[in-house]
Amino acid sequence: MKGFLDLYLEQKVPTPVEEATWRRWFEAWLRQLGVTDPCELSLCLTSDEHIRQLNRDFRHIDAPTDVLAFAAEEMVTPVELQKLTGVRLLGDIVISVPTACAQAKAQGHPLSHELAWLASHGLLHLLGWDHPDELSLQRMLQQQQHLLAAIQEEVEVAHGQQS
Repeated sequence: MKGFLDLYLEQKVPTPVEEATWRRWFEAWLRQLGVTDPCELSLCLTSDEHIRQLNRDFRHIDAPTDVLAFAAEEMVTPVELQKLTGVRLLGDIVISVPTACAQAKAQGHPLSHELAWLASHGLLHLLGWDHPDELSLQRMLQQQQHLLAAIQEEVEVAHGQQS
């Protein structure tokens, strides 16, 4: 199945990952997770200040974070819209590029890898995954590793495009 994802990309901060690559990654992950319905999600690549505002407004934590996910399926309206349109509205993922850069440097891997890691984490949240305890967190992190393995070659190519 190809082209079943509508991806809305808002790139407030430049990254080494192009829109077509993001689309391929999300489609590969969704297929791997068994999602076959046409679906839609948005990805915002932003600054620490912007994500801090969102974190403060929605989580009441006045500090930047690496990734936020706003699952549409937690609201009644998207479920009703899916019935009408046949499109599954997943929600929004917001990633702080400066925080991702710092984390990539600290972990000793490319920015493209860190961005993929954070995007996969956000996607799992949109699909209902959560980590309220250590066991749930470990399961989620293991799933993220499987998702990144599915796109590893493309992550390496995206890293090669960095200047």
